[in-house]
Amino acid sequence: MPNPNIDLNLLRQGNRRALAKAITLVESKLDNHRQQAQQVLEDLLPFTGNSIRIGISGIPGVGKSTFIEAFGKHLIKQGKKVAVLAVDPSSPIRGGSILGDKTRMEELSREENAFIRPSPSEGSLGGVAQKTRETMLLCEAAGYDVILVETVGVGQSEYEVAAMVDFFLVLMIPNAGDELQGIKRGIMELADALVINKADGESINLAKRTRQHYQNAFHLIKHGSFWTPKVETCSALENQRIAEIWAMVLEYQRLALENKAFFEKRARQNSEWMKKLIHEMLEIRLRQSPEVKHKLPLLQRAVVENTTTPYNAAKQIVDLL
Repeated sequence: MPNPNIDLNLLRQGNRRALAKAITLVESKLDNHRQQAQQVLEDLLPFTGNSIRIGISGIPGVGKSTFIEAFGKHLIKQGKKVAVLAVDPSSPIRGGSILGDKTRMEELSREENAFIRPSPSEGSLGGVAQKTRETMLLCEAAGYDVILVETVGVGQSEYEVAAMVDFFLVLMIPNAGDELQGIKRGIMELADALVINKADGESINLAKRTRQHYQNAFHLIKHGSFWTPKVETCSALENQRIAEIWAMVLEYQRLALENKAFFEKRARQNSEWMKKLIHEMLEIRLRQSPEVKHKLPLLQRAVVENTTTPYNAAKQIVDLL
């Protein structure tokens, strides 16, 4: 039975108010809201999955907001409806982008066919990632064709975002040295494209050299799929080469569909996510068990004092379930 307060037909017609209410329900920490949210998602599942999901990452100062705004406006000109979601596990006090999102993308947020939603503040990364995944489904049901998922944190949040999108794009800045700008090999392996932003003015030649450098670095990494990651340059500020980046994403989508890899990847992502949720739910169930609460400190002491093995201690806890 759908949630009585949310008109799913209105949501499917793209009504912003209905969509915002559904997202608020999904973000709620209350148990009965969680159940209602899952029911709403289940009812809407047949109408999801019709978008292309693009993850966008990059170090602070790389011009992510400017890029997303330029990219989003280009997509809207192409007749697309664009949703921008942020994955930010930090709290507003620590300088996350929670309240800044709409002001940072002022022009885009005024567009009729754009929807910008900051991530829930102060959540564990897993929690924020779950809400973002579910929000993405709601946006798809509401008719958004392109979902841009921005990662604001660094490190683990990049892996979380890469695991929920079709195409993962990492923004870079033109770099004078030939060192890999703090980009980790792991991120290189996740990226479907590196885009060197701020390729304008005096930085154009530097951007070209940086591009060559990253292209060489990509050759050292084995990519076992149909797609060889590309390195592009653009200037979001001057709106240069934004169309080329969208063309590259479309080429990726075409090849992925031809190679039957597009929906396979999504199925794999869903399956991995389910496994992760099972682990999390088991852990919560264990923590809530009175027997576990009683026995865990005793077993921890036994492990520390070397009177039992960690394996045996863990087995005793799991056997209590």
